[in-house]
Amino acid sequence: MEDVLVPILVPLITFSMPVLLCWVYYRNEMHTTSQRTEIVKAVIEKNPDLDVEALLQKMNPKQKLLKEKLLSRLLWGCITGFIGLGLLIGSVFACYAGGWEGDEINFMWITGAISLAIGIAFMITYYVGRKMLAKEMEAETRNMEQK
Repeated sequence: MEDVLVPILVPLITFSMPVLLCWVYYRNEMHTTSQRTEIVKAVIEKNPDLDVEALLQKMNPKQKLLKEKLLSRLLWGCITGFIGLGLLIGSVFACYAGGWEGDEINFMWITGAISLAIGIAFMITYYVGRKMLAKEMEAETRNMEQK
């Protein structure tokens, strides 16, 4: 029974799950946009003299600053990097001290290496972005102070 289900379920889950998640995300975005449209229509019908552009600016969610985006990349880089490092160190201890062998250790090595690589990539993105966007962040900070 297991020999029949695994070849069917693994591709079904690995290919259909990302598609389903993307569909749910974009469906939610479309729903949110249509709700905003309905609200704006109702407000315009009740008060035609209202400044629509000011209303739309108040209704739209606040955009993150460049500095906030970069700091979130640094945060996620540290989190995934430390998880990957912990998995790699744990797999070394489990292999040599615990006597583990086989697929579990291989899975820990691969997962740890991938997590560490993703963490390093996030950190590199943070440092490169900080250098490249320094002027834009200063201008953004000045604009926020003026408001």
